[in-house]
Amino acid sequence: MKILDTTLRDGSYAVNFSFTSEFTGLMCKKLENAGFEYIEIGHGVGFNASNRGYGKAIQTDEEYMIAAENNLKKAKYGMFCIPGIARLEDIDLASKHNIGFIRIGTDVTRVEESKQFIKKAKDYGITVAANYMKSYAVSPEKFSKLVQISEKFGADIVYIVDSAGGMFPEDIKKYYNSIRKISDIQIGFHGHDNLGLSISNSLAAIDIGIEFVDSSLQGLGRSSGNACTEILLLALKKKGFQIPIDYQKILDLGYDDIQKFVPEKGKSPLDIISGFANFHSSYMPDILAVSEKFKINPIELIIEYTKIDQINMNKKNLEIIAFQLKTNDNMITKYKNYQYIGNEQNGKR
Repeated sequence: MKILDTTLRDGSYAVNFSFTSEFTGLMCKKLENAGFEYIEIGHGVGFNASNRGYGKAIQTDEEYMIAAENNLKKAKYGMFCIPGIARLEDIDLASKHNIGFIRIGTDVTRVEESKQFIKKAKDYGITVAANYMKSYAVSPEKFSKLVQISEKFGADIVYIVDSAGGMFPEDIKKYYNSIRKISDIQIGFHGHDNLGLSISNSLAAIDIGIEFVDSSLQGLGRSSGNACTEILLLALKKKGFQIPIDYQKILDLGYDDIQKFVPEKGKSPLDIISGFANFHSSYMPDILAVSEKFKINPIELIIEYTKIDQINMNKKNLEIIAFQLKTNDNMITKYKNYQYIGNEQNGKR
């Protein structure tokens, strides 16, 4: 079992993609020194996101690659890749800088879009994970059939992705068992913490035999964040797992280098309800805009919208639902300061 650190990638959402190449290189070196073998870096949305209007990172993709390449001796660094935002030539560039792995993310209903990207990466001998964003939107049985497609394309790993942070440990087990009935491909789990379940889900994933689990220092990440590395490591140690990562170094690293980036405002009700309703937080600007227009409670709008669609955003349908809800001007005022960075799901591809 491997823990993949995603602090420098998923955590970049929380800092408006402002990690410098210098900081990235330093953190790569420290994470490797603590025992991490897989370190994900770069823009939260992945290759080419800065050039496509998904939030401008303070450094270019290549600058992040060079920072990691120059500071790592044994650990593999990787980056995220969403087909339609990323280009095939981004993989050419990554190969030039000795990238160790690429995670190709598609909505669970758009797996076919990953074919050329997986092939390109495998032609270079790069380890490829197929990350199925919003995995919960299809049944475990349907999910396992998609796994066969990614395996045919050449993926080395497939990821169960709890994008909204609303899955339960028993859900992880159902998806895992369904995959194992038809394939022995390596499986990963990427969780978010909207319902406070990222640690329990990660532990459940490890207990049943999932090979890769993601975490970030201090839980830094999109929306309510990811599984907190420090807590996950110590929970595993308490359960008797022998993990070759120095937890004391990780505790220090999270406290000294990352804690300053963690928001101190507490949990947002909108993030929590996103976990409850399986709602991807990148659509929140649409929710807030329509809630303002119709003077309704955004929480109610999220719940009603996800009853018909947990994958895409259809603004026409959203407004139809909003029109039917009861006016509550006080509620939208309460959430005006909610901010989301990234917009990777908003159809600019």
